[in-house]
Amino acid sequence: MARTAAIGVAVSVIGAALLLAGCSGTTGDAEPSVVSSGITVPAAGTESAPTTLNPSIIGQAEKHHAAVLTRALAGTTLDEKQWIVLNQALAADEPIERTAHIARIAGMTQWDRADVETALNALFDSGLLAATPSGLLEPTEAGQALAGEVRAESGAIVQAAYGAVTPEDLATTARVLTTITARMAEELDHP
Repeated sequence: MARTAAIGVAVSVIGAALLLAGCSGTTGDAEPSVVSSGITVPAAGTESAPTTLNPSIIGQAEKHHAAVLTRALAGTTLDEKQWIVLNQALAADEPIERTAHIARIAGMTQWDRADVETALNALFDSGLLAATPSGLLEPTEAGQALAGEVRAESGAIVQAAYGAVTPEDLATTARVLTTITARMAEELDHP
């Protein structure tokens, strides 16, 4: 699940950055293609795949990850930002310092810190996060239970999709997306 979450976050961050940059989204396919569920794939009987990873592929993956998350969050009080703030608090596996958590989420998503803090405050208000006696934040039992429900809702879809890819290819993809994300973060740090 950690590998899936890491790839999902990397795809989300990269996809959003590339789409905002106004990339053309061409895949370089020479073969005819068809659209299945909104994704351009090689036409039946053709052996070629897109020639390389590109903004269009990343953007499509990011949008489909977001659609799965939106479906899983339906009927909850959470939006995407709140989910990521809660999920990353759970991933920390121990109480965390508020300011550090906000900075970490803002850095990994490229969201404004004020937006992350708003999401964090909403999680406190709804009782999904609480402060420890030492002032650190941690998920409550209700937060853990809700996260379990969201993961169960999205897990089957995500596992089926990622299960269609070999572990070696998933590892390569994780390395590639992590490298691209790090490079984009470096570029975004420059004025």
